[in-house]
Parts: sequence; C-alpha cells; structure tokens
Amino acid sequence: MQKNSSSSMNPPFLSGDEIREAFINFFIQHNHRKLASSSLIPDDPTVLLTIAGMLPFKPIFLGLKESSTPRATSSQKCIRTNDIENVGRTARHHTFFEMLGNFSFGDYFKKEAIQWAWELTTEVFQLNPQNIVISVFEEDSEAEKIWKEVVGVDAKRIIRMGASDNFWSSGATGPCGPCSELYFDFKPELGSDGIDLEDDSRFIEFYNLVFMQYNRDLEGNLEPLANCHIDTGMGLERMAQILQKKSNNYETDLIFPLIEEAALLAQITYETTNEKNTTSLKIIGDHCRAVTHLICDGVSASNLGRGYILRRLIRRMIRHGRLVGINQPFLPQLAEVAIELMKNAYPQLLEKKKIILNELKIEESRFLETLERGEKLLAEITAHECNLISGAQAFELYDTYGFPLELTEEIANEKGISVDINGFEREMAKQRKRAKDASVSIDLTEEGSIEREISLFAETRFEGYEKLETTSTVIGIFKNNELVKQAVQGDLVKIIVNRTPFYAESGGQIGDKGLITSQDLEVSIDNVRKKKNIFIHSGIVNTGVLKVNSPVQMNVTPSFRQRTTSNHTATHLLQSALKLSIDSSVSQRGSLVSNDRLRFDFNAPKPLTIKELEDMEVRINQWITEDHPIQIKTMPIKEAMVAGALAMFGEKYGDVVRVVDVPGVSMELCGGTHVTRTSQLGTFKIINEAGIASGIRRIEAIAGPSVLDYFNERDLVVKELTKSFKVQSYEIVERVSSLQQELKDKTKELIKVKNELALAKALGLASYAKSVGHSKLLIRRLDGVDGSGLQSAASSLIDHLGKYSAVVFGGIPNQEIDNKLVFVAAFSPDLVSDGLHAGKFISGVAKMCGGGGGGRPNLAQAGGSQPQSLDIALEKANEDLTQQLS
Repeated sequence: MQKNSSSSMNPPFLSGDEIREAFINFFIQHNHRKLASSSLIPDDPTVLLTIAGMLPFKPIFLGLKESSTPRATSSQKCIRTNDIENVGRTARHHTFFEMLGNFSFGDYFKKEAIQWAWELTTEVFQLNPQNIVISVFEEDSEAEKIWKEVVGVDAKRIIRMGASDNFWSSGATGPCGPCSELYFDFKPELGSDGIDLEDDSRFIEFYNLVFMQYNRDLEGNLEPLANCHIDTGMGLERMAQILQKKSNNYETDLIFPLIEEAALLAQITYETTNEKNTTSLKIIGDHCRAVTHLICDGVSASNLGRGYILRRLIRRMIRHGRLVGINQPFLPQLAEVAIELMKNAYPQLLEKKKIILNELKIEESRFLETLERGEKLLAEITAHECNLISGAQAFELYDTYGFPLELTEEIANEKGISVDINGFEREMAKQRKRAKDASVSIDLTEEGSIEREISLFAETRFEGYEKLETTSTVIGIFKNNELVKQAVQGDLVKIIVNRTPFYAESGGQIGDKGLITSQDLEVSIDNVRKKKNIFIHSGIVNTGVLKVNSPVQMNVTPSFRQRTTSNHTATHLLQSALKLSIDSSVSQRGSLVSNDRLRFDFNAPKPLTIKELEDMEVRINQWITEDHPIQIKTMPIKEAMVAGALAMFGEKYGDVVRVVDVPGVSMELCGGTHVTRTSQLGTFKIINEAGIASGIRRIEAIAGPSVLDYFNERDLVVKELTKSFKVQSYEIVERVSSLQQELKDKTKELIKVKNELALAKALGLASYAKSVGHSKLLIRRLDGVDGSGLQSAASSLIDHLGKYSAVVFGGIPNQEIDNKLVFVAAFSPDLVSDGLHAGKFISGVAKMCGGGGGGRPNLAQAGGSQPQSLDIALEKANEDLTQQLS
C-alpha cells in the first residue's frame, strides 16, 4: 500500500473552491488539459440540460469526433430534476451540482486511473485509507487486482457488485464498461466484515471510475473497443461534506451561506428551527444555485422545456420561502449571495448579474400574483358548503397556483374541512410519471440512420457568403432517413454535397431555397439545415435521376436570399436601437429571420410605448439613410470581445468568430448573411410588439423589399375602406370612431330595452310567488334574457315582493346561438341576515347543470352547460329553498 502522511488521519478542512482547485491542479500535473465547464444548455439536441460531467464528451466516446487532447479534466456544472422531491429531504440529493472529472480518450486506462484516484484521495485530500471502501464490477478481476496488488487495498474492503450498480452503459447499444467506485466510511470502527454499501448512513460514494472498454451490439454482444476511454466523476458537494465534516451536503460552505441568508429573511435560526423549516431552507439553498446558473446560461422562465424547469424551481423557492415565513420578495437578494459564492469559479455570473437579478425579480413578482389567485380559489372552494377538498382540487392549487399542500390543509382545517391526501398523492404520482416519461437521459446511440451516418461525411464547405451559385458533387442522399445511392422524380430527399452556396438554418436565420441541377436533373430545395457543420439540403426531385458522386450546379434563389439578408441586418440595427432607446441591459432571448419578416424576442419588464416604438423606427431609418458600410471580419473571440462585439445570450462560440460590424452603430458575433451597406435595406418598419412570456417581449418587423409588400397591402385595404365608407383616406379614422360610438349607443339602448323586457316579464311572474312561512319565494324559468337582464329583473322583484323574499331565475339566453345556461339568485336583506347566501346557493344549483359560479350574499349569478337538466335543477332549488325558508 502506498504510504500516507500522519496527517491523513485527520484530513484538512478545505473550502469548496479549494477542493475544486486541488482536483484540477492534480490532473494538470498529470498532463491533463483543463477544460472550462460547458453550458447547462448542451450542444446535444437529445438532452434538455447538461446532466452529467461526461456529456460534453459524448461525440468523442461515440467515435464521431476526435478529441483535441488525449487527457482532460474539468469541473462541470450539472442540473438534474428527476429526483426533485428528494431535494432537501436527503443528505445528498441536489438539482444543481458540480462534477469534478478526469478523462482519457484512448490514452491511459484502468491502472493509471485507479492509482491516481487513490493518490488524489489519500495524499492530496488526505483521507485515511481506513475510511475508504472500493466497489468493483463482479466480473472485473483486472480492476480488483490493481486495487489489491498495485495500490494495496485490504481485500475485505473491496466489494464486488452486480451490473445494476457497477456496469455503465448509455443504452441498449453503444459504448459501455465496468465501474469502480470509492466510498467514504463514516464508521470504520464497525470493521470490514459484512460491509453493506447500501447503508447510506455509514457510506457515501464520492468518486466513480468508468472503464469504457466495450461496444454492445443489437444482439447484446460485447465487443472490445479499439480505443478504451476513462470517464470519472467526483461530486464536489460530497467531497466537501467529507472534508468539512458535515452531516449533509447542505451544511457545507457551498450551500450553507444561502441557507443562512434565507433563515435571516424568515427570522428563524437553522440550528433551532423545526424539521419542516430546515427542509424548506435546504430546498431554497439548493434551488437558488440552480436558477442562478440556468439564467446565466441563457434560460428564460416559460411553460416549455428548459424554461419550465427554471420556472418550476423558482416557484418551489417562493413556496418554501412562504412556508418558513418569508412573505416579501427575496429571490434577487438570495441570488446576490449565490453569485458572490460562485463568482471565482464562474466569473460569467458577475457579467450576467443584472440579467439574473432582473429575471428573478420579474418571475417572482408574477408568481406572487398567481399565488394570490390561488388563495382566492381556495377561499372560494372552502366558502361553499363542503366537508372535503378533493385530491384533484388540492393538486390544482399545488400545481397551477403553487399552493403548498400543507397550507391547503391548514386553512381547510381551520374551517373544519378535510383534504383528500390520498387523492392528492395519486395526482402527484401521475405528474411524476409524466415528468419521468418526458425526461431525457444521455443516449450515445443516436437513433436513426441520418443521425448516425451523417457523421460519416466530411464537413461541407460553405461558399454562400461570396456567391449564390457554385458547382458541387453529391456525396450523400437520404430518402426516408435512410442512406441510398440514387433518387428519382417525386422522391423527397435530403442531399449532402461537398460545397454549397446555400445558407443552413442557424442563429435564427432560416435556410435558403433554390435549385440543384444538372443536364437532365432538377431538384427544388425548400430548406437547408446543418448538423456538425454538414449541410443537409431538403427538397424534391422534379425531373431526372439524382445519383451519388454526380456533379451538380447549386443555385440559391437570389430574391429569397436578398429579402432574408435585409431582415437579418435589420435585426442587428433593431437590437442596437433597443439598447439605446429602452435600456442597455436589453438582450436577445430568441429570434427568427425569414424572407418576409424578422422576429426579435428580448427581456423587458413592461410593454413598449407607441412613442418608444416610433423613436426606434426613426433611429433605424436614420442609420439606413446614413449608408453605413457593413464590415465583416474573422478574429479570435477574445479580440472580438475586447473590441466590444456583442455575443448573443445563450449562444455558443468557438475560439475564432465572425464579427458583423456597422461602425458606430452595431457590432455582433454572427454567422448569418448580411447586406454590404445599410442603404440597401431601403426602409425599416415595426409591425407588432407584444408580450410572449413573463418578462419577455417580441417585436415583429420588416425591412427591404418586404416593406413595399406591406405598404401595398395596407394601401389596398385603405382603398377598399374609402370606397365602402365613401370618404377620403384621411377621414377613415373619424368615420370608424363615429360608427363605434353609434354602435355603443345602440348597444346601450338594446340593453336597456332587454332589461325593461326582462323586468316586464318578471313582474308578470310576480303573481306566481308563493308564501313559505313569513317569506315569499319565486323560482321560474326565463329564456331569452341574458345575465345582466336577469339580475336587474330579480333585484326589482325583491323590491316589489318586499321583506323576506327570494327570487331564483334560470334560462337559456339565446337558443339560436348556443345552449349555455344562466342562473340568478336574489335574496332580500332580511334573509341574508338570517344566514342565506345567494352565491353559495346558486353555485350548487348550477353544478347540477355542469356549471358553477357565485357572487354576493344578496345577488349572484352562475352558468351551466347542460340545458336538459335545467328544469330539474330549478325544481331542486325550489325544494331546497322551501325547506330552508320554512
């Protein structure tokens, strides 16, 4: 066994930053290249978020890409939410975590990986060997032998385990191999006999070594890989727990300052508060790191994909904040602590600090409003005469309005109402299953022929910046996503060539359209996209036979490119105008550049005013008139950033970038196509501005030839209106306003007549009121009258019938349009004083007709959708009110 210093009996306290630095430096000293953490938004389209340290190296492990270095080390930030319900409740579950890793791409293998893992653990981190237990795959005698004979680990502390624990695979097929894991033993005094690594009160796995040495084929056979790889992962949070001697990951310096800040805001103390509060504080601390990094990497809160994950985490933070007593907005304040904690390892947090805090402020504000609506809904549910809140209702409050089950129970119990907890759990289980079914694991198989075989081709040479036509050679044809040798007339195809002038869809700009031709061949191309810099031209064979290895002429449609190019340059001008006119912190959150318009999404807390939009239009058209040149350069990214080039939020860039510069106006990193001078745009016009998500606005605009189309269309509309109204164009607005006022006046008159008619009908029914004790009750069906008319009639009848009177109407307002029902109940003040409530009563009546509603104790309205039940509902209403009044 290798010797360890006496200090290994008492490992030093290391901060999270020191642990990370020590790990990286150790492998740098062993000739590993340090790689920065990849974004939480992965390049891999099959994975929603970066969920493992090895994910950025997936193409290398697949053999689809050569590594730029034989050895690498990194600290990779990761997000996982599949076990979100365990966060805060166990010692080691997190949504956000950092995975320290060392990787070999066909270089060293088991012996070196094992020796270095032991050296790092016992000499750098100075863990006592008596605190370490090793697991190996039950069939991996080679790894076991290295641990025993080379490293010198006691055989009793090497545990063989099955494939479910110690054999890693990406899926049914693909690269795979055995694992060896290092566990820390918190209770070595219990000895080495009968070790059970499933006992997580005694053991914690902190380092996993994956020996990727096989490829599994479709029949399940394992074939040795030509180049074996090493993929390891050490959980930073777990190592911090060990070295800082904490009972759980949350109490380490990586997370605990966030917990302390949240406790301070809640005016409680972590060490003395109850278990429910400590759990909530842990959840807040964990989620704060996750949301801070997600926003920094370009994720915006929404109801889809990554945005939904961010929104869910933010809302869980707010819910648990309220549970511990934080009743004011607190997310930006907590995020500032998170940024301060992690700024050394991730300096980009400081660069994006303003964006992060603003996003959290907006999302928190909106969700607090949603919570208020949830509280009102709960109040409405409990206001009705019921003794049970169903599981579905409780889950709707939780899932839609972010209402904690505990709070629903508390409020319900105060009113003597129970909550169907089992029903809630069933609804929750359904949601978990939906989330699990929708989650994406790392898949190294790349299903589908086109996904895998596309990598067999060399990168396409793009010549579209300089020209719209070029000669080329067909090197690949896909039909029905299968690689074929040829295609004939009528076939839908995807074509790969060695060079192309066609721009491939990327950076928000759509792909070009055009033709691929030869002597007897014509293929219409309607879209182009790219994967791994291989351009895929999609289209249909119009005539002739398309064959692999045949020479062809590539022709982009000039007018299509011209329009798209104009709109793309206009997009750059628009972003500059937004920063100048609105706020310098405005940044792109999405875009679309097509041939007929541009769409630009950006962060903004409120809608833009008409004046702001007009100012931007004037500014952009001034830039167009000034005829600025468009200068395009290629340079190192560091040089571009120093020059002031704007990088798009959430985009990924290589070491060398393309810079599109409009001197004095705009400078952006961009791979799209552009005009050569701003005057070529002709005119710029904003056609729409609207909100599309919380804190996100969208501008739609046009430039170049599209503007003429737009004005021609509007001119045609104006001519039709002048003809119809028999006025001049400048009189249209006045004429429309006049017609609107006339319509408004006629509508008021109509409502007045309807109400008078309803009142006349109702007064005619007054004689049908019956006496019940000392009260008067009138319940009738009244069709052809809307809700406001029925309410007016019912109120008048209460005045007519006098004290202790109740009126209930139900009917179909307009049988020609639909069969929707309306109910109205009116109770005199005396009956209200006796405890009757019109809102509660009419809601119960409407439910018999598949509806609901409510209102004030003296006057209320409800709706229904089952007209066949109307008479039965009114009859039941008569029975119930008669019983109550007597």
